[in-house]
Amino acid sequence: MAHKFHIPVLGLGYSIDTPLKVARYGISSVISIVDDELIERMREYHSRRSNIDFEPILKSTDDYRARRITAYLNLVDDLVYYQFTMLKNEPFEPGSDICRYFEMLPEDSQLKQGYDLMMDYPDNVRKTIFQTILRQQMTAGAIDVNIMAKVDKMNYANDGSPAGDENTDALAALRGFAQSTLRSSVVLSAGMNPRLYSYIESFSGFYPDEAGNLRKKIVLKVSDFRSAFIQARFLAKKGLWVSEFRVESGLNCGGHAFATEGNLLGPILEEFKARREEMYAELLTSYQLALLTKGISNEKKPSQRISAQGGIGTAEENNFFLNHYNLDATGWGSPFLLVPEATNVDKETLKQLTRASDDDFYISNASPLGILFNNFKSSSINAQRLSRIEKGRPGSPCTKKYLCTNTEFTEQPICTASREYQNLKIKQLKGRDLPEPEYNVQYDTITEKICLCEGLCSAVYVKLDIIKPKENKAVSICPGPNLAYFNRTYSLDEMVKHIYGVVDLMEKVNRPHVFIKELNLYIDYLKTDLQKHLTDLNDKKRKSLNNFKTQLQNGINYYKGLINDLPNQTPDFLHKWFTELMQCEDTLNHLAI
Repeated sequence: MAHKFHIPVLGLGYSIDTPLKVARYGISSVISIVDDELIERMREYHSRRSNIDFEPILKSTDDYRARRITAYLNLVDDLVYYQFTMLKNEPFEPGSDICRYFEMLPEDSQLKQGYDLMMDYPDNVRKTIFQTILRQQMTAGAIDVNIMAKVDKMNYANDGSPAGDENTDALAALRGFAQSTLRSSVVLSAGMNPRLYSYIESFSGFYPDEAGNLRKKIVLKVSDFRSAFIQARFLAKKGLWVSEFRVESGLNCGGHAFATEGNLLGPILEEFKARREEMYAELLTSYQLALLTKGISNEKKPSQRISAQGGIGTAEENNFFLNHYNLDATGWGSPFLLVPEATNVDKETLKQLTRASDDDFYISNASPLGILFNNFKSSSINAQRLSRIEKGRPGSPCTKKYLCTNTEFTEQPICTASREYQNLKIKQLKGRDLPEPEYNVQYDTITEKICLCEGLCSAVYVKLDIIKPKENKAVSICPGPNLAYFNRTYSLDEMVKHIYGVVDLMEKVNRPHVFIKELNLYIDYLKTDLQKHLTDLNDKKRKSLNNFKTQLQNGINYYKGLINDLPNQTPDFLHKWFTELMQCEDTLNHLAI
């Protein structure tokens, strides 16, 4: 890998074509392959832009969802290959893309050091040979894809009958990736789906070739060690290797938030560090045995990376994660929403993000999936939601139906953000004759849901000016709270150099350390959960809340001991760290359960 960081998946549309913008510079990124309609429209856009013939894949076509995904991924693969080939063949001249490639590399990269040495050489045959060697060592960034494992809606044929297990959303998306030309990874997130995980067995690309290499790799996005080990063991017993664990903060992240039971990122990474070799050895034994039963001979030991993401904001934090926890890489997501040349955010939303403060980013119940969702108060979709409520028409038209999971009122699942569901639920609520305060709370809970299928795509349509007449322009965006500390738009070079500590985009910004920020988010989460159950706190819930509190205290104790391991920190920083940690502990101690 050329770089020590990657750009995780950002919503549906925000990183849908990010590889076309950054992969040629050696930067890896992740595409969401949930929405085949978005994917088809992006395939048309980039085909026409590159003067490539475009043949639409209609919904009437057999296996259209998987075929659309395959066609788009193949296009991106071809375009990145073309871009990278052109870049590699450029002369090493100031301002060229090939120089930009090397200048964005980390300072401790051998490739970067070789480039700096080459540039100081006099123009002669040796310099030309040196340049040839450098070109041979260059690699493009990976074009990875993301599937939310449990977003796996059953689809139906035109006659209303189920289309079959292999045509559910997640399985069709996996098939689309597996049949593509990409040599990259599928990032599986949002928990374990045994049916999806078993389906991976169907595709030869996930097994080692004659040289022991994997054309298709599996990456698990996880929030704790135990979950990672369970999922990886399940796959290993099928002869499927997990090439990377991406450990994400439960709450200090963008998109959907999967809160742990009070386990904080620092102690979680410490466990990965301590048990990494143990896990690798056990998984390798199961994996090799499974391969033998499948008749696959493989003597080459596969590699296994561990990375972390969620709330990292400074080069010091980035380096600490890499060095202290022996990580292979870090993930930087939300900050890249402010890099227009890397992601798709429309101008109005960009303007709002640059002006936003801490209070504008919050954890909500807005997702129809019933999972906590990082939200942005000033988003146009939130304004639209409130306007519809004011007009007596809460809910959204449900056109894409990716998040239809509720069967409370209907035989076929519908979406809890839909106008249909919210009308039915409000009608039921009115029939319960509740006191007004309780009614209002439940009404707000129902109408808080927003349409993510359209909202997470709108920005790219608006930015690229491919929005259709009468199409909803309201934008939903889900940054992590870390974005509050970045206050303008940035070039790709600026953000990369910030990650590596060459420049500091947060100079004079008052920002808590990533660990302190996450700890505060978890304490707030505990407060909210406790508040919800003040009137019905049974023994089971009390025990759960106390366990959560104990885990947070264990995390605080861990961070107290970590102070001595923080490298090159000033007395002012250490004082601030210790003071904030003591404030967190005091707040936690005053929570009576």
